[in-house]
Amino acid sequence: MAMGRGVQQRRAEIEALMRDRSEVDITSLATHFEVSAMTIRRDLEALEDRGVVRRLMGGRAVMVESKSTEPSLSDRAVSEHETKAHIGRAVADLLGTGEVVFFDGGSTALAAAHALRGRGQPLTVLTRSLLVAAELADEEQVEVFLLGGRLKASEMTTTSSTMADDLRHYNVDTYVMGISGVHPRQGLTDYDPDESAGKRLALERSDRVVLAFDHSKLGRVLMSRVANFEEIDVIVTDAAPDDAVLADLPSHVTVRLVEPRSAAVEMA
Repeated sequence: MAMGRGVQQRRAEIEALMRDRSEVDITSLATHFEVSAMTIRRDLEALEDRGVVRRLMGGRAVMVESKSTEPSLSDRAVSEHETKAHIGRAVADLLGTGEVVFFDGGSTALAAAHALRGRGQPLTVLTRSLLVAAELADEEQVEVFLLGGRLKASEMTTTSSTMADDLRHYNVDTYVMGISGVHPRQGLTDYDPDESAGKRLALERSDRVVLAFDHSKLGRVLMSRVANFEEIDVIVTDAAPDDAVLADLPSHVTVRLVEPRSAAVEMA
């Protein structure tokens, strides 16, 4: 709490807070700085004009990140850990016995793989993620195929954008797709062009695409385009129901909303 802060000092402190938390909301900031919500809205608008933050629906704002520099996997795994665990369980619940499933790399897909442990559900899993493969290696009913390619050590995944990509030789029932950028107009984007090429190939080879992401991905537009929402069949997320991304989806897309401490609910 602090009274009498100047405008520039308050905005600098908001920026510093966001470096620690990555996301803030107007109500909390107004309480913290003992100013009106309108004052905080003006502060966030000014910071957005400077390219520091991006305002989201529901009175929230997130730090603007580089379009081409991806946060480390360990940082992403810690961020929104509880929510990703719930998203992972909701994704696992969608998988049918005996399916061939392709798992992306990334922390949310890894959470879905973790949620399969101990279920005894027969599956064939294809993945480029060494961590997903290790997560399911001891599951007797799960057969794991690890696809080859260049090792991206920071992600512990293999990547390939060539015509020789192993995935071209497989047919997939369900693709569990992770993504780093979700925008209502720009669609789905990611940091690494090679990873994006691999995701596009997975879209081509799969009968059903389950896109899983937490709310921190909303509003981001990254360097490499991946797909439009028309190519997605199911979305599993903790986004607000009235978020712009969910408000204008193609009619065939099913949305499964996940709350951090409650069961998932489906909406048509």
